[in-house]
Amino acid sequence: MVSQEQYELMNHDQNNTLLVLIPGLGAVATTFLAGVMAHVHHGRPMVGSITQNYKLPDTSETPDPRNFQPLSEHLGLPKLPNLAFAAWDITADNAYESAKKAKVLTPEDLEQVRAPLQEISPMPGVFISDYVRRLEPSFIKEGTSRVQWVAQLRADIQEQKKAHATDRAVMVWCGSTERFLKPEAVHQSLEAFEKGLNQDHPAISPSQMYAYAALLEGVPMANGAPNLTLEIPALIELAKREGLPIAGKDFKTGQTFMKTLLAPGLKAKLFGAQGWFSTNILGNKDGLVLDEPENFRTKEHSKLESLHSILETERYPELYGDLHHTVRINYYPPRGDSKEGWDNIDILGWMGYPMQIKVNFLCKDSILAAPIVLDLALLLDWAHGQGWSGIQEWMSFYFKDPHSEGKALHDLMRQHQNLLSTLGAE
Repeated sequence: MVSQEQYELMNHDQNNTLLVLIPGLGAVATTFLAGVMAHVHHGRPMVGSITQNYKLPDTSETPDPRNFQPLSEHLGLPKLPNLAFAAWDITADNAYESAKKAKVLTPEDLEQVRAPLQEISPMPGVFISDYVRRLEPSFIKEGTSRVQWVAQLRADIQEQKKAHATDRAVMVWCGSTERFLKPEAVHQSLEAFEKGLNQDHPAISPSQMYAYAALLEGVPMANGAPNLTLEIPALIELAKREGLPIAGKDFKTGQTFMKTLLAPGLKAKLFGAQGWFSTNILGNKDGLVLDEPENFRTKEHSKLESLHSILETERYPELYGDLHHTVRINYYPPRGDSKEGWDNIDILGWMGYPMQIKVNFLCKDSILAAPIVLDLALLLDWAHGQGWSGIQEWMSFYFKDPHSEGKALHDLMRQHQNLLSTLGAE
C-alpha cells in the first residue's frame, strides 16, 4: 500500500508504466485502444470517460467558480501516454487488422493511429469450444489441460511486464460471452478450485483461468462480460489473499444503461409497471456469439436482474408484483457494431389507467464500452494503490451485474453517487 501522495508522484514519473492486459482483441478492445492513441497523438476527445472528463470545483481558501480540477488530477491517475497494452485473442490479427474487420471506426480515423495499433499483436488465447460455440479459432494456446493453459497465461503476464519494464498491471476482460454456467462445488473455495484445475474440471471456464492467472501474478481484474468469473468464492478468496481489487460483471452500455436510468424515475414517481419488453438488434461478433442459446442465457441473466432490484417488487407488489420483463437479442449482420435497443414499457398511472413509454436507442456498442474499459483500468490501479482488495462495490456504476457482498445496487444515479463519494469527488 502506498499513500495518495506517493501514488501521485509515481504517476508523474514518465517512465512509470501501467500495463493494461486485455483478453479479447475484438471490437471493444480495438476501439478502446484506437481512442486512447487518437487522444495521445492527435488530441481526440475522451467522451464518456468519467476519469478523463469529470471536474471538481475549486476548493481553495478563495475559490474561483470558474476553476475546476479534473478527476484524473485529483486522484493522481496515470497519464495516458504512460499506458502500455497487451492482449490475447483466438485470431492472430494485430489491433489494426482487427479494428478494420470490426468496422466500428472510419478508415480515416483508423489510418491516424495505424502505426501504434499495428504494434499490438495478440498472444494466443485459451479457447474451449464448449464455452463459445459460434467462433472458429485459428490462434490458440497449445496444450490439453487447464493447468497447462494457466501456466502459459502466467508466463505471458510475466513476459509482458518484463517487456514493458513494469510491475504495475491490470486486466480487463473484453472477450466473448461464455455459455451459462451455474456455480459448482469446484468454485466454492480456493482449495477446491485448485484441486479442480489439477483434475481439469470442465466447470472451470477460460475466463476463470485468465482471472486465476492474473491474481496469482498480482494483477487486479475487471470482467466486461456476463460470464461466471470473478464472483465465485474461490477467486474472491484469492483476490483477498493477494490484496487485489476485482470488479464486474458485464459492461453497462446501451439498453441496460437506459433501463437503470429510467426505472429509478418511474419508481420515484411510484408509477405502476405491467411490462417491460426489451429487444436488441446487432450484427457484430458479440451478436453472433449471443445467437447461441446457452450464451444468450448468460447475457439474459445479467440483463434481467436490474429491474427487480430497482423497483423493489417485494416492497411494492401492488405496483410491480405482476411485472412481465422480457429481454431479446437478435443477431442481424447488416447492423455490424451499430446496434439498436428498443424498449416498450407498459406503465400504470392514476386510478390504474394504462400508458406506454417507447425508447429507441440507436448506438454503437463498442463506442459505449470503450470509455468504460479506460475508467476500469485506471480505477483498478488506483484502488490497488489504496491497498483495497476483494469486490469493489463502488464500481457498480460500470456494470450490468455488479458484484456485492450483500444486496447489489442497480439504481444508476445511486451507483454514480457511490462512485464519486468513494473517489472523494462529490
